[in-house]
Amino acid sequence: MKKLCIGSRAIFFAVILVLVTCKTFSQENSRWEIEQNGSITWKIKDNIPHKDHIEMSGRKISAVLRYGVGADGSFHSTRSLVWPMLRTIPNNTHASFTRQFAQDAMRFVLVNYKPIVNEKVVLVTIDGTLLAKSKVDNTLELTRQYFPSTSLPVFCENYTIKNTADKSCVVEIPKINFEYKSEEDKGTEGSYTVITRVANEGTFVLQPGETIDFSVFYCATKKNESIPELNMETEKKNRLELVRQLRTKLVLETPDPILNTEFEFAKLRAAESIFETKGGPMHSPGGESYYAAIWANDQAEYIGPFFAYLGYDYANKASLNAYLLFAKYINKEYKPIPSSIVAEGTDIWDGAGDRGDAAMIAYGAARYALARGNVSEAEQVWPLIEWCLEYCRLKLNSEGVVDSDSDELEGRFPAGKANLNTSSLYYDALNSAVYLGRSLKKNPKQLDLYKLQSQNLKAAIEKYFGAEVDGFLTYKYYKENDVLRAWICTPLTMGIYDRQKGTIAALFSSKLWTPDGLASAAGDKTFWDRSTLYALRGVLAAGETDKALDFLHYYSERRLLGDHVPYPVEAYPEGDQRHLSAESGLYCRVFTEGLFGIRPVGLNSFTFTPRLPKSWPGMSLRNINAFEQNFDITVKRTNNGLKVTVSNQNKIWFEKQIKEGNLIQVTFDK
Repeated sequence: MKKLCIGSRAIFFAVILVLVTCKTFSQENSRWEIEQNGSITWKIKDNIPHKDHIEMSGRKISAVLRYGVGADGSFHSTRSLVWPMLRTIPNNTHASFTRQFAQDAMRFVLVNYKPIVNEKVVLVTIDGTLLAKSKVDNTLELTRQYFPSTSLPVFCENYTIKNTADKSCVVEIPKINFEYKSEEDKGTEGSYTVITRVANEGTFVLQPGETIDFSVFYCATKKNESIPELNMETEKKNRLELVRQLRTKLVLETPDPILNTEFEFAKLRAAESIFETKGGPMHSPGGESYYAAIWANDQAEYIGPFFAYLGYDYANKASLNAYLLFAKYINKEYKPIPSSIVAEGTDIWDGAGDRGDAAMIAYGAARYALARGNVSEAEQVWPLIEWCLEYCRLKLNSEGVVDSDSDELEGRFPAGKANLNTSSLYYDALNSAVYLGRSLKKNPKQLDLYKLQSQNLKAAIEKYFGAEVDGFLTYKYYKENDVLRAWICTPLTMGIYDRQKGTIAALFSSKLWTPDGLASAAGDKTFWDRSTLYALRGVLAAGETDKALDFLHYYSERRLLGDHVPYPVEAYPEGDQRHLSAESGLYCRVFTEGLFGIRPVGLNSFTFTPRLPKSWPGMSLRNINAFEQNFDITVKRTNNGLKVTVSNQNKIWFEKQIKEGNLIQVTFDK
């Protein structure tokens, strides 16, 4: 007993040390500021040189903009443009037509017959577009604005020159019409054409205080395809309207502006990366590598269950499409389902073997169908869920957990013959299938069997994976594992709390927590945001609210206001912290399923346990679009506990005083 007490004390001080380190690091490295309109701004002072990159997507294009400010105050940018539906040879996972351009249109402009020199950047703002403002002595103010078209295969750049001098100036904007043709034998449909055009070229005399705008468009087309009509104001309006529309959906309101703002940015990144392919709308990760394709983890497991709450119709169409595309590969022989469906739905990738993909798909599809609340959609995905559950049952080893070739990290780290992640996902999928099957009036004996299988699996998970690792009573990630792994968090997100104390202590210890969240394995510099986001969600769901809040605030501040903004990232060092889209969906699920504890238990019902931090007087999640309803959840602290309301403008479904930690069930009228 004495030994255990000393260990607990050591864990406590380790957590305090990490928290202090996090807060100090955060305060010293907030490069950006939140503005009243919800944008973030980097005001250039003496914190240069600095460079960063951001991904922005539309239905027919994605762009990774690499930008920065030099030591002399000058602005520089390079844009990598990806056209996912222009396929290259070989037509595999990475076969999206891509070109990189480094030219800055402002460099071609002449003012009073000379190039612009001595430019000093004043600020950079991100609001769904990226906007950079600079000054040239006391004579000019320059603005650059970058964003993708929402519907066309076009990247847009708008430039403004303002005369801030006390006399007129002559501005000469050149006519630019660059055209590049790709090699005929490198495209699945022959040669592709990239066109760079300037709109509003000419010579202008600007009086003091006057401005002139011009635009640059990058567009790519197939052979014999006409160039779409381009209008900068229309494209900007459409982009900002998408941003505005998403801001009105699933609105997080807390006393912490950093959490609220990062949630807004994450919604945008999650929802914008959907491409209009010949295989239907396909949400894809991005990152200059993964487009017009879906994955069992990113799309089925991570993003689909989030989209069911967002109320963005195109996202729900993409999620349903993803599940139905996977359903095409179910088979009587129970051969593994593909890890990924690529090339606009025409091919597959299964290079890592069975990663536990069936468990990922069953988990995501069941949660998506429940939260959507649509009987027709649920009936469509039910055969896929059934097949995936049976596949996992057939893969149970002699000790009752699921065998797989690898996990979602595809061999980057060892995963043994059976890993904790796959069995945990299968466990939750079985429970969701019971809820969904009851709503669809499926065979009660089948559902009773699923329930029994989930109970047996929970016991097997404890027996097979439960262990003391590095002094913590937590889980081995696989049988031979003796090093702490980030994915020990997974049981918490599936409602398995048997080892929550030791697991949470391990997650937030100095052995796993780093300045960028969880290390994939103790002692390794590699991190993947997905495991950090799962962990934060799980710790909140387990009721360790205030402990989780400190780490969540720190993580959010680093991603939103630090040196690489404004979205959750994929990994490091792999990919150089790409803004893969599904990670943003996982960030939002920290709140929907963690802070508010929402768990769908029927097509028209859910349970939830709100986890209001002690320092907060209240919190709300508004305009939730799930279970075929639109509703708000508000939580307010009172002297006797929490007052919880589930309502919309027309109806109150639940309003009651509860004790903290109470489970609430809400059932909507059919």
